[in-house]
Amino acid sequence: MTQKTIKRIKILYLQNFPLWGCGSGTYTKAIATQLAKKRNIETAILCPEEKEKINGSKIYPLEMPFPVAFTGHPQWPICRLFKNLSPKEITEVFNYFLKSTIKAVEDFQPNIIHVQHISIFIWVANFIKSLYGINYIATAHGTGVYTASINKKYIPLCIDGLRRAKKIVCVSNDTKDWLLKVFGEEFRPKTRIIPGGIDINDYPEKINIKDINEKYNLKGKKVVLFTGKLTPQKGVIYLIKAAKKIKGHIYIVGDGPEMYNLQNFKRENKLKNVHFLGYMGEERKEELKKLYYRADVFVAPSIWDEPLGLVLLEAMAGKTPVVVTRKGGIPLAVKEGINGLFVRPRNSQEIANAVNKLLLNKSLREKMGNNAREIVKNKFNWEMIAQKYYRIYNKFV
Repeated sequence: MTQKTIKRIKILYLQNFPLWGCGSGTYTKAIATQLAKKRNIETAILCPEEKEKINGSKIYPLEMPFPVAFTGHPQWPICRLFKNLSPKEITEVFNYFLKSTIKAVEDFQPNIIHVQHISIFIWVANFIKSLYGINYIATAHGTGVYTASINKKYIPLCIDGLRRAKKIVCVSNDTKDWLLKVFGEEFRPKTRIIPGGIDINDYPEKINIKDINEKYNLKGKKVVLFTGKLTPQKGVIYLIKAAKKIKGHIYIVGDGPEMYNLQNFKRENKLKNVHFLGYMGEERKEELKKLYYRADVFVAPSIWDEPLGLVLLEAMAGKTPVVVTRKGGIPLAVKEGINGLFVRPRNSQEIANAVNKLLLNKSLREKMGNNAREIVKNKFNWEMIAQKYYRIYNKFV
């Protein structure tokens, strides 16, 4: 089938997780939403959601034997981790994923499949390719690669799946390097980088944050914000350890397996300027957006090479300067002294120094905040990112 004869492209996305509460879920939802606007494209997503449709994309429910994630998920406070599954449990998850995918394929009749994460779903896509002849591409978000590096049982079948994938996309340079290290240099020629983004139209120049100030008693306070999954890899403990030296209030948005340890540290050290606001899902997304605009500084103290966090881009879109570690995909969006400041991982003193530098200098905050928004607007727009995928789909459908 040549490109000229294709009248309609039908894309099926395979996603392990709900579309809210994690970076890959946001990534999937955003690309599908942008492409669903095109007249010649239909999109469908197989994922653990109960809705029938989201932003123009049909939703097929992913059946699972039990909740399982790579590093945790806020919508699943109690869940298994892929890296800890036994061979029998991995087989059970594969069977559920395969059965759900076949149902979606039979009903939706896609002519290309887009796999999220290099893990069990790429095994499924390989199986579907063999039986149905449907080409697929795969996006590596980092956590699937991380799991395979810990539990080597995933590697052989992932390599088989990567070999038959038409294109491999990584969300950052570090994720690409990691993927090639774990699965092999043979995949370099067909691997490219497409980072995440935001819809800048959802983030106007200014918004009314009066209700947020009233709800959390923020009037007159210097606000330091973190949002994300509370896992050890996020390094939030080092932000909280810096709290006594930070000349402002720290607000933690999110949930996860590290929550108990973080709250316990706060209690034991009697930290009155640390506040936990919990997980803000779809129903609280406007509240979270206003917090991005209200924050004076956003901190991402990650200690591992994760992909570029979308929450970082959202904070930048709200004109908030950032304090970050030079890990994973973060340097793609942050430039030292332009829109943020870098600190060494696991270094609470440097976090305190950088945060205070911004808190105590309003003109510097405003300058970096304006620069942050311009960088997101010009380089990390979902519309541009979706167009890159559109060209890939067109080539391999």
